[in-house]
Amino acid sequence: MTQVCLMGLGRTGMEIARILLEQRDIKLVGAICSDFTSKAGKDIGEILNIPDTGAKVYTSNQLKTVIEKLKPDVFVDFSNHKATMKHVKLISEHHAGLVIGTTGFSRTDLMRLMVLSKKNQSGILYAPNITLGVNVMMLLSNIAARILNDYDFEITEAHHKYKKDSPSGTALKIADEIEKGLEATGVEVNEGIPIHAIRAGGIVGRHQLMIAGENDKLEIVHESFSRKAFAAGALRGIHFIRDKKGFYEMRDVLDLEKVLASYFEKRRIALYRQR
Repeated sequence: MTQVCLMGLGRTGMEIARILLEQRDIKLVGAICSDFTSKAGKDIGEILNIPDTGAKVYTSNQLKTVIEKLKPDVFVDFSNHKATMKHVKLISEHHAGLVIGTTGFSRTDLMRLMVLSKKNQSGILYAPNITLGVNVMMLLSNIAARILNDYDFEITEAHHKYKKDSPSGTALKIADEIEKGLEATGVEVNEGIPIHAIRAGGIVGRHQLMIAGENDKLEIVHESFSRKAFAAGALRGIHFIRDKKGFYEMRDVLDLEKVLASYFEKRRIALYRQR
């Protein structure tokens, strides 16, 4: 039984809580919100409008108490990057796994996460792009860049008006996969892949990649209709990071490097046989 504590109980956090409470091999032992939350002390069931679960909401400054009293195996973080950086040292020192689904981290922040996971031999999964479908989109973007390396690439991403970081961490990762694909074929990327960001209404999340040549165009689109997509990714991440040591990303969870290598090896063999 994996004991899990949530960090952040907003719209996405609440959806993750519902999914975790349905699992037989996972026990939701509590949730941590800000020091000023009105949810503190309440049962998570009360927050979700369901019967009491026995799991309470704690404040940020009660993290040490949560670790010592509840002994979570894994923390799932959908708070904000500032809260993450405040708590990660203590979590890592106690060797609990950490799934980070929030965004807005600087390169310095990410380096610190890597250093802590190595120093304390703890598992940290950095997954701002936690939905399974968008990770497949990243793989397809890399493949497309390798094959259509003389085409133009542009990314458009859209999220709800309350999302603060722009462009999204996912859009930046898609751009990174495109650049990796182009560089693998010897194409020099002097300027970054253009990204257009939209913040409007209640859009959950949409990422579109346009790949345009002189005579045709290809588009790859991923859209989240529900925050259940994030919850499904978080669940996959929990199972992955339990008992792991080191710093990981969703591509490790889905073993995308192996999938990519396998695809191009099969393609190479097929082309060889056609000769």
